[in-house]
Amino acid sequence: MYGATIGKLAIAERPLTTNQAVAFATPHQKLIDKKFLFWYLRSQREDLRKTGKGGAQPNISQTILKAWPIPIPPLAEQHRIVEVIEDHLSRLDTAERLVNFTISRARRLRESVSSITLGYSVPSGKPSASPPAPSGTDDGLLPNVPPSWSWKRLEEIADIVGGVTKDKKKQSDPSLPEVPYLRVANVQRGKLDLSEVSVIRVPEAKALQLALKDGDVLLNEGGDRDKLGRGWVWENQIPGAIHQNHVFRARIRNRTIHPKLLSWYANNTARWFEINGKQSVNLASISLSKIKQLPVPIPPLDEQGTIVERIEDQLSVLDAAVSLSQQALIKAKILRRSLLNRAFTGQLVLQDPAEEPSSALLDRIRAERENQGSKSKKSTRRPRRTTISKNALSLPLTSTPPLAKTVQQELPL
Repeated sequence: MYGATIGKLAIAERPLTTNQAVAFATPHQKLIDKKFLFWYLRSQREDLRKTGKGGAQPNISQTILKAWPIPIPPLAEQHRIVEVIEDHLSRLDTAERLVNFTISRARRLRESVSSITLGYSVPSGKPSASPPAPSGTDDGLLPNVPPSWSWKRLEEIADIVGGVTKDKKKQSDPSLPEVPYLRVANVQRGKLDLSEVSVIRVPEAKALQLALKDGDVLLNEGGDRDKLGRGWVWENQIPGAIHQNHVFRARIRNRTIHPKLLSWYANNTARWFEINGKQSVNLASISLSKIKQLPVPIPPLDEQGTIVERIEDQLSVLDAAVSLSQQALIKAKILRRSLLNRAFTGQLVLQDPAEEPSSALLDRIRAERENQGSKSKKSTRRPRRTTISKNALSLPLTSTPPLAKTVQQELPL
C-alpha cells in the first residue's frame, strides 16, 4: 500500500478490486508460495518505507516495487520456512497479548490504588462524615468516609487561580521579562511532563503573582473532556515558572491536606469534572467558579502520611510491572525482526540438497512461456496488443548470499 500505510501488506482471500493506492502481485504458484512472499515483504517493510517519497502522503513508485529483489529457495523449503515462521510468530502473538493485558490491567489498577479512600469506605447505614453543603454543582454519589474525616469544598482549603493568557503584543516587547510557563500538555494525570517547557513575556508583577511554589497542585481547565481536572503536584522543578490560563493552580492553606492526596483525588474524579464542565465544538472546559466547588474528603492529619506512603508503594509496584512489560514488548519486536532475518538468509530451516533448485524450475517455466508465445504468433496474422494492469507487479527474483539454490531472474509473478 502507498501513502500513510506505505508497505502495509495483506493476502487477498477472495477476488478484490483495488484503487490507485494499492499495488498487488500475483505469485507464480509453481515458483513461489504466497505466504513466503508475504512474510518476506513483511520483513522488508521498513526498507520499503524508506523508499517512499513525498510529504504527508509518501508513495513508492512501481519502478521500485518491480525492481525489489526477492530470494527464491526451492518451493519445499519455502513451505518449511513459512511453517516455522507462523509457529514462532503465533507464540509471540500470544505472549504479546498477555503482556499488553498486563499493561492495561496495571494502568486500570492505578486508579484503584491511588484512591485516597481505599480501605476507608464506610458501609451504608454506618456513621460517616457528613457530605458538603450543596453549592450548585452535581456531586453525584460521594463515597462514605469515616466520621473522623470531613468533606470540604476546594475553595475552603485552597486558593485557586487561573494562569496567564498569551498576548501577542506583549510577546514582541523586549522590555518584558521572559519566564517559563506550563501549558496543558505539561500537566498530565499523576505527573508533569517538563521535556518541553515554553517561555512567555509578562509584566514582572504578573510573573511574581503567578510564580509557582513547591506543593502547588496544578489542574487542567480545558482540553478533551476526559482531561478536565487532571494534574499533579509542582515540586519547584523550574524556579520562577508560571502557568497558562488553561491550567488552574490550587495552593493549599494551613496544610489542610497533603498536596498529593488532593491531586490523586482530583485525578480519580474525572466524572465530576465531565458533568460539571461544558463542551464546545472541539474542546471541553470547566470554569474557575465550578472547580472551586470540587468536594474533597479530608483525612485526619495523622493519617495522611500513612495514606500517601501506601499509595506510593503500590504505584511503584505497578510502575515496575508496566516497565518490565514494556521491555518485554521491545524484546518481542526484536525477536520478530531476528526471526524474519534468519528465515530469509537461509538460517531458519534445514536445506535439502536433493530438492530441485528454483533456477531449474524457472528455466522450465521460461521455456514453456516462450513455446506458448511462438505458437500464438503463428496462429495470428497481427500481433495482439497485451494490456497489463499498472498494479500487477513484475518482481525480479534475486538471491541473498546465505541462501542456497536461489535464483536471480526477472519474472512476472
